[in-house]
Amino acid sequence: MKFVILTGMSGAGKSTAIKMMEDIGYYCVDNLPIALLEKFVELSSLQENAELQKVAVGIDIRNGQALEEIRDVLARIKKKKVHYEILFLDAEDSVLVKRYKETRRNHPLSGGDRVDKGIEEERKRLAFLKESADYIIDTSQLLTRELKAELDKIFVQNQDYKNLFITILSFGFKYGIPADSDLVFDVRFLPNPYYVEGLRAKTGNDKEIQDYVFQYEEAHTFLDKLEDMLNFLIPNYIAEGKNQLVISIGCTGGKHRSVTLANALYERLSGQKGYGLKIEHRDIGKDALRGK
Repeated sequence: MKFVILTGMSGAGKSTAIKMMEDIGYYCVDNLPIALLEKFVELSSLQENAELQKVAVGIDIRNGQALEEIRDVLARIKKKKVHYEILFLDAEDSVLVKRYKETRRNHPLSGGDRVDKGIEEERKRLAFLKESADYIIDTSQLLTRELKAELDKIFVQNQDYKNLFITILSFGFKYGIPADSDLVFDVRFLPNPYYVEGLRAKTGNDKEIQDYVFQYEEAHTFLDKLEDMLNFLIPNYIAEGKNQLVISIGCTGGKHRSVTLANALYERLSGQKGYGLKIEHRDIGKDALRGK
């Protein structure tokens, strides 16, 4: 039997993940009382229950004080040689607060207090589960389809998963540095295609801009050195337990040089094992929208 405990922060996407696990063939039970977990595992392990050979159980803060009992329950399950894995969904506090405000829901621990107080308390109570987790997915920057892709990697493709998800983000300095950046690189040292006749309206997704940027040896050197540094940093971030890494590359408007180099970096890092990867161009269309 393949048995997964799905847990994590309220608002991090557990309900969505449960539905996705059903779609990939898991029998799913959400918010199962802790007192019933051991018995449920025993019933699922019986040979005649062939349809219960892949099971996912959602357990979270809604169990209240009973959540503390899960340590002993899991210890007994392990003694019975039932293998289980823990998937923990997380998100940054600011993202969780925003999601609660958008849905106009109260946090289960906030009571009459502010949402952030409930989130703080929930982190304390779930800390032991996060420390024991086999997989941690930070959904702060993930779209629904990207979360599905990560679950497929783990539970369908059985890929080795190291819990780190990397976002390569191009941006324009004139619109501000992205607040969630971990690493910021400024490529305004390169000549700007904006001032070249016929190139202003194009973007770093167009071959003409890419050819213009990479005609300069400095662009190749920058990319080589950046890749070399990331090849050093990423394994250390994984070892340290980091779940989310945002690499921001900026130029003046976020349309030409930054987009070109972000795309090139994405190509170089694609296919690497041990982390998820996506690319975003935050400001690529802003000049067009403003009529510039």
